[in-house]
Amino acid sequence: MNETALNAGTTPVRDGYRFDEARLAQWMAVNVEGFVGPLAVTQFKGGQSNPTYKLATPGHAYVLRRKPLGGAPGAHAVDREARVMKALGGAGYPVPRVYGLCTDETVIGSWFYVMDCVEGRVFWSARFESVPAGGRRAYFSAMNETLASLHRLDPAALGLADYGKTGNYFQRQISRWSRQYHEDEIAGRDANMERLIGWLAEAIPQNDETGIVHGDYRADNMIFHPTEPRILAVLDWELSTLGPPLADFTNHLMMYRLPPNVLSGLKGVDLAAENLPSEAAYIEEYCRRTGRESVADLSFYLAFALFRLAAIYHGIKARALRGTAASAHAESFAAAYPMIAALAWDEAGRRQ
Repeated sequence: MNETALNAGTTPVRDGYRFDEARLAQWMAVNVEGFVGPLAVTQFKGGQSNPTYKLATPGHAYVLRRKPLGGAPGAHAVDREARVMKALGGAGYPVPRVYGLCTDETVIGSWFYVMDCVEGRVFWSARFESVPAGGRRAYFSAMNETLASLHRLDPAALGLADYGKTGNYFQRQISRWSRQYHEDEIAGRDANMERLIGWLAEAIPQNDETGIVHGDYRADNMIFHPTEPRILAVLDWELSTLGPPLADFTNHLMMYRLPPNVLSGLKGVDLAAENLPSEAAYIEEYCRRTGRESVADLSFYLAFALFRLAAIYHGIKARALRGTAASAHAESFAAAYPMIAALAWDEAGRRQ
């Protein structure tokens, strides 16, 4: 299956993830406008970084995202997710309605927020195979426009001026991912990663714009209208912050540089035969929508995006070796990381 409704893919709440449902219903009765029980709780199969639940009542369906028990103090900031979605929703951006955030751990044992369960389609591949070929470009256009519209927003006007640090974004990001890479020594060293750490720090562009960045914008993190090429909700704001819009766009554009077995990439796909836009056409469309002539330093941005992904996969490999990886796909992620690092270094070579 290449798509699924958001309300599919649930199971009974798994061991270790249960909570007092009656206590939650009491909280919702006070804090969720229009809530009327009884309440039935199931758990989505994914969402292991932030356990995610479907809350069904006779008249409405909600989604609960919680901070996992035992997580690191700064990790899984559900309060940040709730804050940015409330701000964006107030500006008319397509996100689920957030009803409330709970920081009282006595309710279910951890912080959580409750939002609308948006009905629609999630496409697990950027090829949109289940869409007739003639309509696929419209779905790409919707992704492009929705990201461009995010980058046109003024964080200060939305009350998000302090949502992240401003300036020196790449220095901070390169330092963060380099540090994680070196700390996860159990996963081994890679010559391309070592080269990239030094090269990226010296190649940072002078332009350091600040806007709202999603951080993980791709086809499977959005809900499309049931029948139209229209995005109803962008999900998974866990990595969102303030930063350069071009870093966010090129992280999304990375789909053109990744093979199909990594995040359903498009490298090697016959784009014309699939009726998908070329990378150049997709860049041009984004530039037109954001008032740019071009994306200068494209190779740096793509090298950085691929380096960041390689560092994430290196960390997954380390957790797999320690026996603490949450994902059943940890081994495939671990196997892919050297290839992604090689792609990043190849991209760096285009700029030298």
